[in-house]
Amino acid sequence: MDIYVQSFGAAKTVTGSCHLLTVGKLKILVDCGVFQGEDEDKNYQPLGFNPRDIDYLIVTHAHLDHIGRIPVLVREGFRGKIITTKPTRNIARIMLLDAAKVMQEEYRVEYRKALRRGEPEKVKPPLFDEDDVYEAMEYFKIQLEYHQPLHLTDNITVTFKNSGHILGAAYVQIDIKTETEVKTLIFSGDLGMKERLIIKPLEFQKHGHYIFTESTYGNRKHKNLKETLKEFKQAVNDALNRGGNIVIPTFALERAQEILYVLRHMYDRNELPKCQVFLDSPLAISATKIFLQFPEYFNEATRKMVQQGKNPFIFPWVKFTPTVEESKTINNIESGAIILAGSGMCTGGRVKHHLKHNLWRKESSVIFVGYQARGTLGRAIVDGAKKVHIYGEEIAVKAKIYTINGFSSHADQPVLLDWIDSFKDKRQVFIVHGEPEVMGVFRDTLKEKLGIKAHIVEKGERIFIN
Repeated sequence: MDIYVQSFGAAKTVTGSCHLLTVGKLKILVDCGVFQGEDEDKNYQPLGFNPRDIDYLIVTHAHLDHIGRIPVLVREGFRGKIITTKPTRNIARIMLLDAAKVMQEEYRVEYRKALRRGEPEKVKPPLFDEDDVYEAMEYFKIQLEYHQPLHLTDNITVTFKNSGHILGAAYVQIDIKTETEVKTLIFSGDLGMKERLIIKPLEFQKHGHYIFTESTYGNRKHKNLKETLKEFKQAVNDALNRGGNIVIPTFALERAQEILYVLRHMYDRNELPKCQVFLDSPLAISATKIFLQFPEYFNEATRKMVQQGKNPFIFPWVKFTPTVEESKTINNIESGAIILAGSGMCTGGRVKHHLKHNLWRKESSVIFVGYQARGTLGRAIVDGAKKVHIYGEEIAVKAKIYTINGFSSHADQPVLLDWIDSFKDKRQVFIVHGEPEVMGVFRDTLKEKLGIKAHIVEKGERIFIN
């Protein structure tokens, strides 16, 4: 019986996670995400395998680079069962529906521009629409708890372990019973840190033979959480004392909830000056409601808050603004507003409107709490642009800009090394989900510090599990 793995995404790139495990005639897919950034065009290329052949799809977590091609997979013939944790299923639904809506809106804008140029045929249609999402959700058949084994066959068992990345995220243990032994494969998905504000931290374990590990930050160490929180609180207090508003570009999933959580603690400890806090993102509002449905996934401190009847994300100064009309009223406020809005890199969404109204005011502030990729509006502001273009208008950057690094939900190099080192019976390590130069650094560090000769996975190559 041949056992082999092929990666059709997240091979020498960070996005598009998609790993196919073949065990005899059974085919198990681990994640099916979209390619993002410079690799976006790959989303319109063939998947690399026949979706009709896939028996099971295991989803590690609900970020789009791990779930974003599921509607395509189903549309092209997948009729198997999708396996997730319960939070991942719920989050996947809102993430995919939001993505469908955003793609449709972008398509309309680009199509109108192309019509005026006489080139409408050059505009690619959305990757999927809302109907595709509703159809795909019908195949989310199995939800597992952490450590709950699922027997796919008499010889193959799947178990989720807590990856500490986002709510409901897991790494996957797949045990395959052969004639001579039980082989254990581990697929990391995305791993988190040892300290997390809301959810339980990354889980370590001793058993695992073949480790497929992410390497997103395999070349660096993050600032520790204590320093990050101190820096963030100082920035908030300084910004409020300056008299204007604070705009915080915020990713809807995990980061928005973490910032609300920190502000809640500041409020409880009288560390937060009088202000109004707006969560101005329909997706973040939906995600926050899902968080509150799953307190059993929270760490001990956050769970204790819930048991005491406290909402970890909401306090008297917080207001959710789901509608466009409510969002627009925020622009009437000249000072004392903390505005959490997406998108996190300022590439779209309501945050652009708030930047347009506040960037030019020297008394206002912008606090960046997430990574800003090259080529984004957020990156231009962080890099010190004096003027930026927003909705066709040139806006002067006179607000004070703060950049707080350290909130990352991804494991850094030391944590990745510790996690891999924890598998005492490992035989081989395979590196996926990283930029090529970062993967190279991580491979060399594994050799230098742990004495491990790891393999960087090529797209589509067959890795036989001997």
